[in-house]
Amino acid sequence: MSNLPHKKIGIAVIINDKQEILIDKRLPTGLMANLWEFPGGKIEKGETPQDCIKREIKEELGVDIIINHHLLDITHRYSEFIVTLSVYICEIITGKPKTLECAEIRWVTVSQLDDFEFPSANQEIILALRNHHIFS
Repeated sequence: MSNLPHKKIGIAVIINDKQEILIDKRLPTGLMANLWEFPGGKIEKGETPQDCIKREIKEELGVDIIINHHLLDITHRYSEFIVTLSVYICEIITGKPKTLECAEIRWVTVSQLDDFEFPSANQEIILALRNHHIFS
């Protein structure tokens, strides 16, 4: 059994009406600096993944979202910690995304995701999106 810290993270795959996905670039300092990611954050004690995602997206991007459905859960082991990602397909209901806690944001197609460098745990999300009926 591992003594590594286990982080639980809620992740939003935000899709617009052109079937583009919102990704953001992490700040140039800290863990996984400058990598691209799907927005989200740490699930607080007593919080559901859905509540976490709505709160985090409001804090990070300044928009309100609706959660459409669960995409997948991924548990990934890094050398320093284990992370479980709860990933949901979402859409914005009010507001325009702003870079409140990230360096940059971009709307991209599923096929463009390969052009960006993501943390390794995100590769399973990208694979799931490629196989998702919304994009086929």
